[in-house]
Amino acid sequence: MRVWIDADACPRLARDLVVKFALKRNLAVLMVAGQAQAKPPFACVQLIVVPSGPDAADDYIVEHAQPSELVICSDIPLADRLVKNSVAVLDPRGNEFSDKNMGERLALRNLFTDLRDTGQMTGGPRGYSEQDKQAFANSLDRIITRLQREKRA
Repeated sequence: MRVWIDADACPRLARDLVVKFALKRNLAVLMVAGQAQAKPPFACVQLIVVPSGPDAADDYIVEHAQPSELVICSDIPLADRLVKNSVAVLDPRGNEFSDKNMGERLALRNLFTDLRDTGQMTGGPRGYSEQDKQAFANSLDRIITRLQREKRA
């Protein structure tokens, strides 16, 4: 099984947790980025640097991720594309994207984009907390277990 990471925007703590799970469960980790990054020094981790350009990393992940795999990303339009391809998607704060919540997630994203564009809202997402890390670890464990079970069935 492979776990994909949209590495340009994934917090280091979340990436480290994915690698820890991969080592324990014998998974492959593919970090996809638009620019060179530090790669954890483990054979199970591969860094794929795509040519820079709008959505180049996203396009690569969508083209290569399979339904039996997991993608870690916080990019809602990317998550929407992956969910439509039946790929499991988890954000670094432990929230799983699904057919059931995708419409709401896209609508909120568009609202916040409009508010930022009109100057009514400033700043970015809050910092990555210990609570986020724990929620991510719990969801990561649950989803990997589910995907491995489905693959055996």
